[in-house]
Amino acid sequence: MVSDYLAHDAIGLAELVKRREVSARELLDAAISRVEAVNPAINAVVLKDYDAARKRALRSGDGMQGIADGPLAGVPFLVKDLGAPVAGLPMSMGSRHYRHFVPTQDAPVVARFREAGLNIFAKTSTSELGQMPYTEPELFGPCRNPWNLDHTPGGSSGGSAAAVAAGVVPVAHASDGGGSIRIPASCCGLFGLKPSRSRQPPRVEAPPPGELGVDHAISRSVRDSALLLDLVAGDPALPPGTPGTLLAATREPCKPLHIALISHPMLAPSLSADARAALDDAAKLVESLGHHVEPVELDIDFASVAHAFLMLWSVVADEFVLNADRLSGRKPRRTDFEIATWAMAHVGRKLGENALPGALETQRRVSAKLADLFTRYDVILCATLASAPIKIGEMRPTQMERIQMRAVTAMPVEPLMKRLLAEASAKAFAWAGCTELFNLTGQPAMSVPLYWNARGLPIGVQFAAREGDDATLFRLAAQLEAARPWFDRRPPLITGTRVGCPSACSSRRARATTPRCSGSPHSSRRRVRGSIAGRL
Repeated sequence: MVSDYLAHDAIGLAELVKRREVSARELLDAAISRVEAVNPAINAVVLKDYDAARKRALRSGDGMQGIADGPLAGVPFLVKDLGAPVAGLPMSMGSRHYRHFVPTQDAPVVARFREAGLNIFAKTSTSELGQMPYTEPELFGPCRNPWNLDHTPGGSSGGSAAAVAAGVVPVAHASDGGGSIRIPASCCGLFGLKPSRSRQPPRVEAPPPGELGVDHAISRSVRDSALLLDLVAGDPALPPGTPGTLLAATREPCKPLHIALISHPMLAPSLSADARAALDDAAKLVESLGHHVEPVELDIDFASVAHAFLMLWSVVADEFVLNADRLSGRKPRRTDFEIATWAMAHVGRKLGENALPGALETQRRVSAKLADLFTRYDVILCATLASAPIKIGEMRPTQMERIQMRAVTAMPVEPLMKRLLAEASAKAFAWAGCTELFNLTGQPAMSVPLYWNARGLPIGVQFAAREGDDATLFRLAAQLEAARPWFDRRPPLITGTRVGCPSACSSRRARATTPRCSGSPHSSRRRVRGSIAGRL
């Protein structure tokens, strides 16, 4: 029996396809209908590949034409338009320079998505080259938050988060080099886990210095995130859901954890009342579930952390901007890039090489300090963002800042460049300065949607664990999901807009489940109740 498309996560949809209660083509049509209904408002999808996806969804014999018989076979899927090439599809990375760049080979992570059976049918918006924690590329215009269209969905995976929150798909690809999974997950009321640095498929190219970025996803359910990470970076000898997998961890008891509560804003100057309320609420919730929470002061020089992060970040910008011809075959021009991206690339060119050894040494020292902290604690609890989602345009460079950026890139004098970098980064870190630390250390970290403020905007909280211990975070996340379910929380964009579902979905009924955590007092399986038929 099949109920409404929105009532299921990706695992639930795949089960329906496997039982032939709904076809992959019907699911794809439902996803496409949602794109066409909501994208004019949220501007999350920037490239459509509907026809190819429809051909893949056709049945041929006992299987689906062009879709692997994986655990998520037939589930519609979106890929972020950055850093994960999809063969034959343009990869603009939110940049005018790359808008005609068409990769000829799938990235390893995309190949794993296909092996899982996911049907890629479109690509989602990102800030230019993932440089900003909001998604407002000049090439495509701003992406908007389904919870309030005046606000950002975060970045740089803002398009994926907005699409998942708006009910287009239950899970979408995202990547995280400084918070780009956790920031939009927080802004859009979703679950977003940045995996351990070690949990990545093999790379085609050598990783950049410091290796800040990882690929994974943003999802509505914890179990979707766990299964997808198993399929992308897990042990191929372990069938999905068997002991030792991350999906199995979501079903295991969550033992009492020793949790370090970090109230320090890290790279941000302070936390807003909303962010502190979300953090206090989460601390009380985990204590009520039997965990021990202890306030801890981090003995870390966050000024040096900020400098190290920015230097590593700028070196990557230099490669993708000033050396863009290595990838695109076209000489980079100032008019092909946003001024802030162009300026960051020049910082990398002027300062990055000399600053790189010091940045890598800071990364080593900070990683060692956090590793020592995790000899005494199982998990860190801290803010994901310093405040609720900001408004569209709030962090864009002002006219004066743009003039300064142009002047500095035209005359790259080191003292002026350092001053400009300090001012620009302080502006960004004031809101999004709580996530970068865990990119430097490589540890797994997740944003969990446990709190909405008085204006109805979601504010996630962040948990981090030892490098390689993603399973602990998934056990805790599943427990929190059972204790404070968020799956059925819908933004106004969904509850106020009506779109018909496929006939197969509206003619049958079913119930979706999420994994139980037997360590939680709320261990009974959650069921998606009530009809959302015809609603988007």
